Formats: sequence, structure tokens, C-alpha cells
Amino acid sequence: MKNIKIIMNLLSRKYNDFNKRTTLNRMRKKPEPFKILISCLLSLRARDETTEVISKELFKIADTPEKISKLSTKKLEKIIFSTGHYHKKAQTLKQVSNEIIKRFNSKVPSTKEELLSIKGIGLKTANVVLSFAYGQQVIVVDTHVHRISNRLGFVQTTNADKTEKELIKIMPKKYIQETNGILILFGREICQPISPWCSRCPIEKYCPKINVKKSR
Repeated sequence: MKNIKIIMNLLSRKYNDFNKRTTLNRMRKKPEPFKILISCLLSLRARDETTEVISKELFKIADTPEKISKLSTKKLEKIIFSTGHYHKKAQTLKQVSNEIIKRFNSKVPSTKEELLSIKGIGLKTANVVLSFAYGQQVIVVDTHVHRISNRLGFVQTTNADKTEKELIKIMPKKYIQETNGILILFGREICQPISPWCSRCPIEKYCPKINVKKSR
């Protein structure tokens, strides 16, 4: 992809405000693997603002696998209720915590294979932990990253998992850990799902606008 370096360089200059990034991305400053893992599980199908508030509330009461494991399901569901799907999430948090205690001596594993072996942890969550908690060279792909990568022609994929596998092959190393933060901000402000702000876009002349039917 001949323009990927130019595009990522331009975007990294404009969308590098760490304070505007998602809760999970900001947690990289003081990485605590278990907290990052739990916050990620809470964030699924929840607004970022809600994830931040509920995570803080939960961690005041239970911030280790042992504490979450001992917390009653009813109390845990009450704390995380606002994140949605709270029955399933409470079950997942307790299940993941128990596995980490029993199989990994209460320490969140630092390999993709081990993380994915824990029921309830998918590829995105595993990559969040590897990138944000352990600083490994992986790309966290959410809906923004998937959409924009395809719109720009970086990849031609049908889902986030495939996007992650293809994007890691072509992304310049210096931008790998920053891809998520940069593209999420860019996606929120400019490259929106429907009718993106192409007239305001700093990389408009490099963009093939794949599948863009209407823009502003």
C-alpha cells in the first residue's frame, strides 16, 4: 500500500490527543493488565463514557481476580448494570477471574494463545490486553478501524478479525500501537460511518472513498 505511510503520518499529527482517546487506550499510561482486561469485557456493546464510570465503580470494590470471584453475582450485576447485557457480562467476569486464578496463578497471561484459551476472551479483547497492558506489537481493531481501513483501501476484508490479520502485515511498525487511537479519533470526528466529512478530511486526496455513497 504505497500511501499508507503518508496517510498515517498525516493522521498521527492531527489525531494524537491522548486525552481524547478511549478509556482503554488511555489506560496504557499506567497499565494494570487485570483492570484493562475487565474494562475491555465491560466495554463490549457499551458507550466509552459508561465503561469508564462503571469500571471505576467496580474497581473501588473489586480490582483483583480474587475479589471479583468472591463478589456475589447479584452485587456484581448491580454494579455493571448500566453497561448492558449485565447478566452475561457478570458471568463472564467471574468465569474469567476464576480461570486466571486457577490456571495462571492470578496473573493475566501475556500471550495471545493463552488469552484466547480463556472462555469469554475473544481476539479483540486479547489484542487490547497485549497492546495496552503489555505493549506488544498488535493492532486493536474495532468498528472504526475496520471501516476506515477498508474505506482507505488498506485492506479488503469482511470482518474485524480478518482486518487485524491483514493490517498487521502492511502497517509501518512505528504506527502499529497507535493505529487504534488514531483511527478511532479520526472516525469519530471525520470519517464517520454514514456521510463522512470528506470536505474537512486531511487525507482526502489520498482516499479512494471505497463504498462511500454520500459525503459532506
